[in-house]
Amino acid sequence: MLLSGMGKFTIADLEQRIRDRAKASADQSYTRKLLDKGATQCAKKFGEEAVEAVLAVAGEDSDRVTAEAADVLYHLLVMLHARGVALADVEALLESRTKKSGLEEKASRPTE
Repeated sequence: MLLSGMGKFTIADLEQRIRDRAKASADQSYTRKLLDKGATQCAKKFGEEAVEAVLAVAGEDSDRVTAEAADVLYHLLVMLHARGVALADVEALLESRTKKSGLEEKASRPTE
């Protein structure tokens, strides 16, 4: 697999790796095994990893925070893949949000 840019591994590279691993059999790919459980289970796993990241930030060293953040990013991309959402779509939305201040953007969202 080629890496983007000048040899630096990117989130886009991780997304591509997930797409590649999704094509493998579940006995050879953890990613495929997660995807075979469905989007809801992928979301639950993402939630577990997010909680672990929060706990690491609250009380662990920076190495642990880094490791948990990596897990969160991986599981986020697996969850998005399970729902057919591309990283480029998320990036496009983020880009559109930069056209206004964070406070303006948040105020423009529908209230729940």
